[in-house]
Amino acid sequence: GATLVLTGQDINLDPQALLALVKQQRISVLQSTPSTWRMLLDHPQADELKGCKLLCGGEALPLELATRLLALSPQVWNLYGPTETTIWSAQYPLTPTQPQPWLGGPIANTSLYILDDNLAPVPVGVAGELLIGGDGLARGYFQRPALTAERFLPDPFGAPGTRLYRTGD
Repeated sequence: GATLVLTGQDINLDPQALLALVKQQRISVLQSTPSTWRMLLDHPQADELKGCKLLCGGEALPLELATRLLALSPQVWNLYGPTETTIWSAQYPLTPTQPQPWLGGPIANTSLYILDDNLAPVPVGVAGELLIGGDGLARGYFQRPALTAERFLPDPFGAPGTRLYRTGD
């Protein structure tokens, strides 16, 4: 088992303090946004991240940054998911030969669909909207039933009573 280390804003915004914490606590898995990864990689002590499993999400991961992360660790994951699906819904492991940060496949107990306006699957290569289903969906928006009804729809592919979330992506 590993130890979970949580930080506050004072550490999160200070690359030297965050990298010192990685070293002091022997952190083996680190999750952050591309903005924070860039801040850490630009610091002279960025080598403290060598060998860590690096998880990236919360913002789009540029290829240039993905390549820089892969130079430090062979274990880099691009993660995708909106708050309404309790953050992570899709994952994609990057490799030096495949550094492009794709959306990837669904995490456990999650379904991803690219659908048209009629909620029908679109052919490969055709634009549509990403809808997400599964156990991680929120119940809806607090005291906003109209918005909940607009964004959380019955899942035409799932069991009765299941829903999909319209991401707008």
